[in-house]
Amino acid sequence: MLKIFSAEYLDSLVAEAEQSPRIRQHRNIHEGFGESCQRLLNAIGTDSYIRPHRHSLDPKAETLIAVRGQFALVSFDDAGMVMDIVLFGTERVDVALPVGVELASGTWHTIIALVAGSILLELKAGPFNPDAAKEPAPWAPEEGTQAGNAYFQRLRQMI
Repeated sequence: MLKIFSAEYLDSLVAEAEQSPRIRQHRNIHEGFGESCQRLLNAIGTDSYIRPHRHSLDPKAETLIAVRGQFALVSFDDAGMVMDIVLFGTERVDVALPVGVELASGTWHTIIALVAGSILLELKAGPFNPDAAKEPAPWAPEEGTQAGNAYFQRLRQMI
């Protein structure tokens, strides 16, 4: 089956994200959790805090490619100290940006959208185990809390 990812399709995903309480929305491209390659598009708003996490419970590398917009990948050590900030995306800036990144499964990280309408293509080996999807960082506040919002603002200031 042919799938078309038109501008209208991407715009509708961004519109859904804007209406979501988490200010992000994904759409699976794969048909089911059992597929050998898990593929999804994820629209992330600039005010969406994704709690730092890693994928060590079901250890698989994660590939993130910007379809639209600009992102910051923030990686952390085991104590929660920022190790690296990598900017990537499709937006024109003064320097040439990479369009994507690949992370090892044990890397603590978060993604921050830097411009409105940003969309990621996320790729990961399957099958997908929803019970082991991600391990939240114990040192990072939960999403939807005052502490989480303050932490997110501090991360944004570092970029």
